[in-house]
Amino acid sequence: MQLSVIVNHYRTPEILKICLRSIKENLKNADFDWEIILTDVATIEKTSEMMENEFSEVVFISNEENIGFGKSVNAAIKKAKGDFIFIVNADIIINEKGAIERLLNFIEENSDIGMVGPKLLNVNDTIQQSCFRFYTPLTVICRRTFLGRTFLGKKILNNFLMSDVFQGKKITEPISVDWLMGSAMMVRKSDLEKVGIFDERFFMYFEDVDWARRFWENNLKVIYFPQAVMYHYHFQSSKKNSLFNSLLTKYARIHIKSALKYFVKYRFKNVKYGK
Repeated sequence: MQLSVIVNHYRTPEILKICLRSIKENLKNADFDWEIILTDVATIEKTSEMMENEFSEVVFISNEENIGFGKSVNAAIKKAKGDFIFIVNADIIINEKGAIERLLNFIEENSDIGMVGPKLLNVNDTIQQSCFRFYTPLTVICRRTFLGRTFLGKKILNNFLMSDVFQGKKITEPISVDWLMGSAMMVRKSDLEKVGIFDERFFMYFEDVDWARRFWENNLKVIYFPQAVMYHYHFQSSKKNSLFNSLLTKYARIHIKSALKYFVKYRFKNVKYGK
């Protein structure tokens, strides 16, 4: 089999339905074999019924508890039969004809590329930031505190966001980046023998940062590929500027905890591989 599409999902069956339909529509005329695997955490009855009644051909991996992104996707990777694996969150919608095939052709034709991700758009057609330079401890501090609004903080964050590459520019050709947001990424399954699967010590956040870094460490490039465009219905809770909100919300605590695990794993060593 040529391609396995892994869809990671958590309790948004209405959006999941749109995602699955868009994938099937995008691949319906493909001249290669493919499969879809749904890996679902904290499964609810509505999702189970929908999968049974409307998407019975999809391989359905259900988990009673929320086991985390990495562990959930790893379970699907182990079942995947495809030579290439396309991992997407359930809030990715693929309207552009041939988008998946363009990603597949690109990575298939370039053996030195280990991971490739599409251009992501917000629902209002603006570009969504989906590739970055590697975190440093100062990046996390600037993102979580008032220091991000200082001159130095803005400089640190602009470097993280690759503003020198993207700001005011229309990127039309593939570029190498340090890491890609885990919402949409394609890899070669055989490369995972060297790179490994997701590090399950990261429950949420930084598993995609860590994975990209391991691809680079194995001399496999990570590429942002703007010739394939997809929508990402990326829902976020409203942002507040208070220090309390930045440091003490549930997801902020998880993010900081994962950041510490990441920095300790790499002994706080900063690297740069992409542009």
